[in-house]
Amino acid sequence: MLKKNLVCIVCPNGCDVEVLLEEGQKTEILAIDGCTCDKGKEWVAQELTRPMRTIASGIPVEDGDFKLVSVRTDAPIPLGKIFEVMAVIKEKRVTAPVAIGDILIPSPAGTDCNIIATRNVAFTG
Repeated sequence: MLKKNLVCIVCPNGCDVEVLLEEGQKTEILAIDGCTCDKGKEWVAQELTRPMRTIASGIPVEDGDFKLVSVRTDAPIPLGKIFEVMAVIKEKRVTAPVAIGDILIPSPAGTDCNIIATRNVAFTG
């Protein structure tokens, strides 16, 4: 058996959580103590069995009133895919205009998300 301590990030409470695990071919959660809500328990289970993250970055823009458009994933991606997705973002260039919510990269690195713009960039010609 293995004991892990985490700080829950689901809400502002920041609960100190203690998890008892049985590790084998598949990690089994035996007990979760310290969460003050069910959302925390769900997050702990996901974090230990299938961690997910969102990404925020920037993409260069040509002919725009800003040289960079801020972007993010529109859904969490598996933790292990972050470097692949960031490599795709790094290679991307766009031309203005760009609007908030525009899908700039669909399904990067085969993930179930899109990279979307989080700011407007006007065309300046």
